[in-house]
Amino acid sequence: MNKEKLIIFDTTLRDGEQSPGAAMTPDEKLRIAKALERMKVDVIEAGFPASSEGDFIAVRDIARAVKDSVVCGLARANDFDITRAGEALKDASASRIHTFIATSPLHMREKLQMTPDQVVEQAVKSVKLARQYTNDVEFSPEDAGRSELDFLCRIIEAAIKAGATTINIPDTVGYNLPQQYGNTIKQLIERVPNSDQAIFSTHCHDDLGLAVANSLAGVMNGARQVECSINGLGERAGNAALEEIVMAVRTRQDLLPCDVGLDTTQIMTCSRLVSGITGFAVQPNKAIVGANAFAHESGIHQDGVLKARETYEIMRAEDVGLSSNRLVLGKLSGRSAFRNRLDELNITIDSEQELNKAFRKFKDLADKKSEIFDEDIQALLSDFKIEESLDEMVKLVSIKACSETGEVPQSHITLMVDDEEKSASSDGGGPVDASFKAIEKIIASQANLQLYSVSNVTQGTDSLGEVAVRLERAGRIVNGHGADTDIVVASAKAYINALNRLLSPTKRVHPQAFDGI
Repeated sequence: MNKEKLIIFDTTLRDGEQSPGAAMTPDEKLRIAKALERMKVDVIEAGFPASSEGDFIAVRDIARAVKDSVVCGLARANDFDITRAGEALKDASASRIHTFIATSPLHMREKLQMTPDQVVEQAVKSVKLARQYTNDVEFSPEDAGRSELDFLCRIIEAAIKAGATTINIPDTVGYNLPQQYGNTIKQLIERVPNSDQAIFSTHCHDDLGLAVANSLAGVMNGARQVECSINGLGERAGNAALEEIVMAVRTRQDLLPCDVGLDTTQIMTCSRLVSGITGFAVQPNKAIVGANAFAHESGIHQDGVLKARETYEIMRAEDVGLSSNRLVLGKLSGRSAFRNRLDELNITIDSEQELNKAFRKFKDLADKKSEIFDEDIQALLSDFKIEESLDEMVKLVSIKACSETGEVPQSHITLMVDDEEKSASSDGGGPVDASFKAIEKIIASQANLQLYSVSNVTQGTDSLGEVAVRLERAGRIVNGHGADTDIVVASAKAYINALNRLLSPTKRVHPQAFDGI
């Protein structure tokens, strides 16, 4: 039996970026877009071109670079936003404009201060304008989850008649329950006279922890596109997680009437890339991509898996990009073996020069750690690529931290700042605190530390440690990332990485001047 295709619409670069602190530079967005293209994502929502010049450039560059996925730009239902999106997407091999307007009584009355008739008129006008730039137009009635069904039928029928080819039903505030949301999709498809002329889509937020469940309920009731993001990244509690949607569809083909066309072996690579760039760590018990997702500690479970994997695993780790042979390399491994392992892990190296630099990083790690796991390599390369993507005004030269029982911890830091070596010492509540204070003595950024997070990549006391740091200054929020077997060094790297982002002339500007769908 031939299954219908479920279109995967990734909004990591747009809705995911609305997470406080998750804003990305155009170069970072392009790296993620290329990873999504390798994963064979159907539609990549690259950003909101009207929100800032940086986002316009990001969408334009992604539209020029991506050839195998549809590139989409978001636009409010007004002439400026749609024109801006059309300009950003003009060089795309395949493009889509996604326009939206609020339809719930609360939003129309309080936010838009428009009558229902005016909202319908504006939606129709905007869809028609978008059709002048592309034949692929998506329309979203924002806050559809709290909108009146009769009005939704009316505005959707008008939008399709105006030329919309995809109708997205956003549960903007994560308010719906699965049965309720699924029934809304079913009723709309049945009641809108021209519903057969468009694909219906889900866009669910996770405020009640139901984004994936609601999305799948929509699919079971006729939706054939799901809007989702890597690691569930998104505004407030986030969006439906792409990896969970995709693997649920793949795993439950006995019940679901459709299938996806993604290369699921790219999932782990994409997850780690997004986590590294945004600084949003993946919780260990996160479904599909968490460190414990395929781990078994219970003796009963371990015994069962050894006898027959299917006893306690409903998916293969290899299907999402994890290797069954987790111990891969050591300090005696050569450059060819390293490169081969990168290929097996779907990690792309752009040039021989970059490969040589990455190999030196690997050798440095191998001198500290006798056993190198896949997760170590992924973390190392993620850290390396983040360093390479920045114009580093500040570089760590050396660090000496001392922590002794009964004594105040101290740290001495030497940095290279614009090609000039500078040093400072400080004490603190611990070696990390002392190191951060010493760095601030040199840089004097006056930034506020909003987040400090530490996670181990693999097990063992020699594990590579990953640190995420979030800094805020004058309303601008940036993330930093660092990895090292020494957690104090990793912390200093992360703080300096964040400072380089804060000091960089390439600013991250959040597209949050509007209420997202």
